[in-house]
Amino acid sequence: MKLRFVLVLMLTAVAAIPAKAQEWPSGTVKIIVPFGPGSTPDTVARLISEELKTRHPNATFVVENKPGASGNLGTDAVAKAKPDGSTIGISIGGPLAINTLLFSKLPYNPKTDIAPITQLITQASILAVNPSLKVDSVADLLALIKREPGKYNFASIGTGSLSQLAMEAIALKSGTKLVHVPYTSSPAAMLAVMRGDAQMACMPAISVLPQAKAGKVKMLAVSTAKRSPFLPNIPTLKESGIDVEADAWMGLIAPGGTPKAIVDAINKDVIAILKLQNIRDKLAVQLMQPVGSSPEEFRKQIDGEIARWAPIIKAANVKVN
Repeated sequence: MKLRFVLVLMLTAVAAIPAKAQEWPSGTVKIIVPFGPGSTPDTVARLISEELKTRHPNATFVVENKPGASGNLGTDAVAKAKPDGSTIGISIGGPLAINTLLFSKLPYNPKTDIAPITQLITQASILAVNPSLKVDSVADLLALIKREPGKYNFASIGTGSLSQLAMEAIALKSGTKLVHVPYTSSPAAMLAVMRGDAQMACMPAISVLPQAKAGKVKMLAVSTAKRSPFLPNIPTLKESGIDVEADAWMGLIAPGGTPKAIVDAINKDVIAILKLQNIRDKLAVQLMQPVGSSPEEFRKQIDGEIARWAPIIKAANVKVN
């Protein structure tokens, strides 16, 4: 009888171990960013990391930059990490959705190798033009480029980027043609528009607004479904008569197979952080709006991006490899 009692106690103790192991955080947590220091994902990662340190003073949070391969390298590092909460990452629509359509093969499968935690932010892009075009609206711009298809150039931050796909969608849905000129960064692409090397671009708001305030470019529309609270007087593309939506969002991810208890714990922490006024103020400086969604809602967001861009990529014959 005594032996049976001891065995029951041992079994109870063993059964409790997995639950204990699923507590988060349990030590050092690495936050992988698939872009370089100073990038917007890096900025958001460090804001989140500092608040996590405050909430969990006995844990260590380390931001690690792994840029390369259009964000695939860092996202793959998250996918291949141990699914125990010790590694999480920030990623964007490219590595999680669009790149599945652009690359012949990815080193990870976003559907099975990635566990979505929450969408962090949404960020509007702005359709901006060189003032020399003398257009004051999207309708004016479309009328201009329709008169001479293929005459006008648009700048982007690279082949397959959201800045390219948004402009390809505008051209396709308006029944005309534009010439794509890729650049290596937002500043370079905006400089091309200001110089007139390209006549237009659809770029992150933070890249466009300073130039618009200086009168070097003209803002025609924002790319998000709703108007940006930071630019309330700028209409959306849909309001302007062209059914195009391009949301430069970011999200928090974990390796596929991470226990639901851990995913839920991280989700709860990060959503609470996104509600903090100091975080909202810091994001506003970057013209970003905090979101905070459930893992299921974030998965729908990723799937929706694939469905949105697949026909555009096919029709415009956009390829990376």
